[in-house]
Amino acid sequence: MDHRLDFASSPVSGSALKHLAAAGRTVAESTVPAATLELAALRISQINGCGYCVDMHTKNAVHAGEDQQRLNLVAVWREATVFTDAERAALALAEQGTRIADAAGGVPDEVWADAAKHYDETQLGALVTAIAVLNAFNRLNVMTQRPAGDYQPGQFG
Repeated sequence: MDHRLDFASSPVSGSALKHLAAAGRTVAESTVPAATLELAALRISQINGCGYCVDMHTKNAVHAGEDQQRLNLVAVWREATVFTDAERAALALAEQGTRIADAAGGVPDEVWADAAKHYDETQLGALVTAIAVLNAFNRLNVMTQRPAGDYQPGQFG
C-alpha cells in the first residue's frame, strides 16, 4: 500500500514536519521518563488508528528495553497492574488530550490534578507538548494513509 502524499518531500509540509520533529526531540530531552513518553505515544496512536505510529512506538519501546507485556496492555491500561501511578496519570492525560472533543470542557480537572501529583510544571508542559505533537503526526499519517510495518528503530535519528 502506498501513501497518498510524501509530505516530507513537499516544501511546505516538509518544513512543517521538521518543526514538528524538533518539538518532539525537545520533549524527548525532558525529564519525563522515556518509557512514559513511549507508552503515551503508543496509546495516542492506538486511539487515532495510526498504524504507522503504533508500529514505530512499539518498536522504539522494545528497542529501548520496554517489556512486551506492558506494551500489550497499553490499550487496556486501566485494567492492567503493570503500570505505575505516574504512568497511569500520563496515560489518562494522553487519552483525554487526544479525545479532547469528547469532553465538553476539555481535559477534566481530576485528570489534570492526578497528572500534577506526579509531574512538575516543566514535565507537564513536556507531556502536553508530546500529546499535541503525537496527535499532529498521527493525523498526517492517517490522512495520507502511510502504511505500517517497515519502521526501523532509530530510522529518524
